[in-house]
Amino acid sequence: MKIVTAGESHGKGLFAIIEGLPAGLKLDIGKINAELARRQSGYGRGERQKIECDRVELLAGVRDLVTLGSPLALAVWNRDYGSWKEYMAPEGCNTEAKKLTAVRPGHADLAGMEKFSAADARNILERASARGTAARVAAGSVCRTLLSALGISVTGYVRSLGGVSDEREYSFGEIVSGRRPLLGMMREETERAAAEAVDRAKAAGDTLGGVAELRVKGLKSGFGSCMTDREKLDARLCAALMSVQAVKGAEIGLGFGCAGKRGSEVHDEIFTDGSKIFRKTNRAGGIEGGMSNGEELVLRAAMKPIPTLTKGLRTVDTQTGEPAVAAPERSDVCAVTACEVVLESALCSELCAALLERLGGDTMAQVLEHYEKL
Repeated sequence: MKIVTAGESHGKGLFAIIEGLPAGLKLDIGKINAELARRQSGYGRGERQKIECDRVELLAGVRDLVTLGSPLALAVWNRDYGSWKEYMAPEGCNTEAKKLTAVRPGHADLAGMEKFSAADARNILERASARGTAARVAAGSVCRTLLSALGISVTGYVRSLGGVSDEREYSFGEIVSGRRPLLGMMREETERAAAEAVDRAKAAGDTLGGVAELRVKGLKSGFGSCMTDREKLDARLCAALMSVQAVKGAEIGLGFGCAGKRGSEVHDEIFTDGSKIFRKTNRAGGIEGGMSNGEELVLRAAMKPIPTLTKGLRTVDTQTGEPAVAAPERSDVCAVTACEVVLESALCSELCAALLERLGGDTMAQVLEHYEKL
């Protein structure tokens, strides 16, 4: 399975094509739109979320909401394109009016301009913008539907935001039923403190990051491989998380915490009751030797603060060569809540690809049959 996305932040829309989906997968537009709405949620979001009301449109590869086995094409149209058509129209536009040369530290602006020989950072930032994750969420929601058909569920929550952290451990069910709507955190008092941190950052013209925790329940053992580096499931999943904008770190299970502990405190001992083999702990986060071991997957991703600050950081204007203040593009104060949703979708997409590689099958009936036999 392969997913390709296209589209610019202020272009006509965001698009995704999924190749390799089996025929016979029943889609639910309402569920896809619900995930898109979650991506737009979270305290500290910018003005763009008041303009857009993301809805998916199925363009190809589906008939009567059932996949055909051909490439599936999805679209999420940009309402804001109406205000930007003069500057962004592919057919011809004014490329000078919205030119950006006061490049932002921490963004793709400068490195992208150098790589693609661009005199205008807009040619870079429009694609590098997190707005593009709308297409990833739409595609990931389709993959979530396939995983759900196999009995595999994915959820997550915001574990920390702006230095306000929740160190409690929660079960999968607690996360599903207890995740709070304001910031996607689990405890009211923690969320309140995090919201206050967002307010302080906004008043200072600054931004905040945080950590999201993701869980996968119902995945059988044996996905991934210890035989080649590229097949290792942990490597693939961490790469998927790191591919999301602003994510600077990923870990599985105890993750970086393993480095400061003894082996007896890290590895999950194995037991038997005479009929089955099991573990009493899950410090490995559900992956051993690059393969799923049947336990719940536990992953975390660290999102840096968004590099677009209203107060502007010191930079250089690439057009004049003079010192400048970074351009204050319209942006969020904090988007960790939205990032958690995108991370779930990225995880669903990569898991779906890994499963279909092993299971094979041209139809959902065949995929289900192969999975049940494992």
